[in-house]
Amino acid sequence: MKKKVLLRVLIGFPIGIALGYLITIAVSLVLANGYYSPCVPELIDTVGNEINAVVLQALLCGILGSGFGAISLIWENESLNIVKQTGLYFLAASLIMLPVAYFTHWMEHSVTGFISYFGIFALIFAVIWIIMFVTGRHNVNKINKSLCKIKKG
Repeated sequence: MKKKVLLRVLIGFPIGIALGYLITIAVSLVLANGYYSPCVPELIDTVGNEINAVVLQALLCGILGSGFGAISLIWENESLNIVKQTGLYFLAASLIMLPVAYFTHWMEHSVTGFISYFGIFALIFAVIWIIMFVTGRHNVNKINKSLCKIKKG
């Protein structure tokens, strides 16, 4: 188990950085009027210059990737039912995501900003969970139909 966690953490770090970078490109395409905006201006102000902000954001994106990689093992724990898996995963994901969002200034530093960010995070989590659940149920039904055909034939 320790080996699996370590592997997910190591693989998750560069994936987190890559996803963070792709998100900055997407945000820049939509909001930056033809310019590349690697991070929010508040982060640059906080750390003093753009390169420090980009380095910090990259490290924190790597930590996000590592964290999400590690907690993905929750879904493989068959001793937990889907409700417990979902609750544990959501709690762990929140504990990873929210501090990173705060330190990178992805959320406004206020109670309203925190509540708004958390609400968006929870909504995205719910949408992804529903899609994955429906997809999984569809795949199980397909497998069961195939098994029934094999049993009859």
